[in-house]
Amino acid sequence: MKLSIFKSLDLSLILLPALLVGVGIATIYSTTLGTEQSYFAWQQGVFAFIGLVLMFVFSFYDYRNLRNVSWVFYVLCIVLLLAVLFVGKKVFGATRWLDFGIFQLQPSELLKIATILFVSSFFAQTVSRWYQRLIMAMVLVGAPLFLVAKQPDLGTTIVVVTIFLSLFFFWPISRKVKIGAVVVLLALLPLSWTLLQDYQRNRIYTFINPGRDPYGAGYNVIQSLIAVGSGGVTGRGLGNGPQSQLNFLPVAHTDFIFAGWAEATGFVGAMGLLLALAFLNWRIYRIASVAKDAYGRYLAIGFGAMISVQIAVNIGMNLGLAPVTGIPLPFVSHGGTALVVDFIMLGVMQSIYIRHRANL
Repeated sequence: MKLSIFKSLDLSLILLPALLVGVGIATIYSTTLGTEQSYFAWQQGVFAFIGLVLMFVFSFYDYRNLRNVSWVFYVLCIVLLLAVLFVGKKVFGATRWLDFGIFQLQPSELLKIATILFVSSFFAQTVSRWYQRLIMAMVLVGAPLFLVAKQPDLGTTIVVVTIFLSLFFFWPISRKVKIGAVVVLLALLPLSWTLLQDYQRNRIYTFINPGRDPYGAGYNVIQSLIAVGSGGVTGRGLGNGPQSQLNFLPVAHTDFIFAGWAEATGFVGAMGLLLALAFLNWRIYRIASVAKDAYGRYLAIGFGAMISVQIAVNIGMNLGLAPVTGIPLPFVSHGGTALVVDFIMLGVMQSIYIRHRANL
């Protein structure tokens, strides 16, 4: 391996994720202290190490070769999603995990990376008979999304649709076609409402009016807002937040980890976390602008869209600005599959950046 390749690494894609993982592990440790889930922090550290190793592996692997194996990822996701329907583990009313004993795999997280890989491959090809290519891409995205909807997993559905739309709108086809697609999507919104489960509709009603069911559907959001507010300017300190430590704040290590961090570190810590996430996202989109080919550009756009929507929805639902959908905060929320997937995609971003810098 040439030394110049190592020098071409984007250090921000190493230091920022490491900082975010550190924030996540500290918050997970703080919010699970003294509970039966206290091992989650150590577990997250193990997955972070695995993710870092895979990140470096993919950093020095030529991302252009991924075009040839994107179908492998896609088929693997279909198989795993089908397995979830038959032998999946049910948690909080949703069947999303495959239990392998020493760890649990969430195939819907793998679908995010598979979507980025194979849709980018589709759109990076020469635009001829674009309508056939678009219909095929929609069918290929829709098939696994149907399986995800059966779990049900609204959060992953939102992320995958966002990835697809982001790639579509950067696709060099007629603007009229893109406007027409927006009109069709808006027309389909009433239909999507009828496909939602009752508890999902309740979450949207609660988003509109959190006080309508303060001890039921609105409880999580209300407790999250109390936790964020109780942090004040500088926070109460890790392990000292009443909302987190007294278990008023639900799933503070996953969906509401931002509220747990804000309670511990206050406005200062919350803003620092937001700035770190924003800078990481900017670096990803910056890589899209310097990619040497269309495929690399689409990969970075897709990953940037994936990170952007997860940050926006997760923090939004912690602040009562978005419905609760179970979307994790990238590199921060507890979850081994999501963390490893994020690190793999960072490795792909490094691969794109290295080949730009080293002119390979």
